[in-house]
Amino acid sequence: MQQGLTTSPIEEYQARRASRSGLMKRPQFLFMLALMGVDIGAVWLGYLLAYRMIEQDPNTLIGPFSEFWSLPTFASALLLLSFFSQRMYQRRRPIAHLDESYRIASLATLSFLLSIAITSLLWPDFSYHRMLVGLALLFTSGILIIGRAIHARIQWRAQAQGVGDDRVLLVGAGEVGQMILQKIISNPKLGFQVMGLIDNSSRRSVMGIPIIGAIADIPRVIDEFAVDEVIIGLPESSHQEIVGIISLCEREKVGIRVFPDVFQIMASEVTIGDLGGLPLLTIRDVALQGWRLTLKRVMDILLSGVGLIVISPMMLFIALLIKLDSPGAVFYSQERMGLDARPFRILKFRSMRQDAETQGPGWTTEDDPRRTKLGTFMRRFNIDELPQLFNVFVGDMSLVGPRPERPIYVEQFRQRIPRYMDRHREKAGMTGWAQVNGLRGDTSIAERTKYDLWYIENWSLTLDIKIILRTIVQTIVNSGNNAY
Repeated sequence: MQQGLTTSPIEEYQARRASRSGLMKRPQFLFMLALMGVDIGAVWLGYLLAYRMIEQDPNTLIGPFSEFWSLPTFASALLLLSFFSQRMYQRRRPIAHLDESYRIASLATLSFLLSIAITSLLWPDFSYHRMLVGLALLFTSGILIIGRAIHARIQWRAQAQGVGDDRVLLVGAGEVGQMILQKIISNPKLGFQVMGLIDNSSRRSVMGIPIIGAIADIPRVIDEFAVDEVIIGLPESSHQEIVGIISLCEREKVGIRVFPDVFQIMASEVTIGDLGGLPLLTIRDVALQGWRLTLKRVMDILLSGVGLIVISPMMLFIALLIKLDSPGAVFYSQERMGLDARPFRILKFRSMRQDAETQGPGWTTEDDPRRTKLGTFMRRFNIDELPQLFNVFVGDMSLVGPRPERPIYVEQFRQRIPRYMDRHREKAGMTGWAQVNGLRGDTSIAERTKYDLWYIENWSLTLDIKIILRTIVQTIVNSGNNAY
């Protein structure tokens, strides 16, 4: 390049990536070996702690620890096999610790039971101490959960520094492509290194990332930039176009991810039925109906009732602080749209000035100047939402469901967001699947709608409990982190 000429955005970007070449090694195998070491160590440490606890009891007679070597040996081997079979060593992306904890406890229990069965078959005269196995299982499960959580944090931090990350090519520079790009940039622990974008437009870059080719250039770009994974963010394209792009990627043997459109999300679980012998595909089967609806309502009544009793002293104290902090009412009531688009009055602790809406309704922002000092604190930890337990108890809302919106906004959203009104097929919730996945406050309504529709079609009591637990954890740590 001649002296005095400036480099192009693409050349600058390539130079910047080249400067990180020392970090481009793939230590995923080492991460996996370390995780296997955590798992094996947890089993042996669990047994050792259980043995030491029983050994100290003078009323319990137990032989030396060497007599029980077969139990932790078989248990650790079976645990590794079960974890491999459940793909629990392929954790290159952030995972939900709550989900993993349940699987850990289940697989650890199965491994321990099988280890006892195998030992009894090989050595019929072998006698084991039941309390030893029970305590060992308890200790092992706890150590596994904590150890794997620490390992995950270390791995994510390493990936955020560029160690063991994946070279990614993003196809599509439109609204969805920019949303995906923003998500990757704001979450470096995902371990994605965006090499560039593919788009047929005339733009040269998006958010500082260059457009390095058109769709026809995909095979060349994958080879030139040593791409590991391709993310296709073109939900507005036809299925034929998407298939064509996938075929271009498949030539180069890379991982492929496709951002789905609303229909693909809703048809994620297809079942085959029949109509008088005529086969039919069921792509929409509302999960929350019949006895499930009753079960959800019973859970709402029980948990909201217990919650109101337990936190009533705190709510009384908060009400006193609100009166002392600023003039006005303690509670704030607002009309929202609920089940079947019927309006109801939602109840909150007042977190804004009395005159906050003298100019008409306005969308709440992160640093809204209308908030009071106490209101800023309450909104940070979602304390202002606690009175909605009354709405849940009387049946206007549910603990979990799509967040309700004001009628004026519902009318706007229904005109520009496909299937937006389908959110109102279920009761509104204090928290929801969209909220625990980071879509709260001033975020994309279209994306929230997709998450809400997925929740409605895939409801289960386990999913509700998971959402409630994640909401509690995220509120306590106040991080909005999706890894819980």
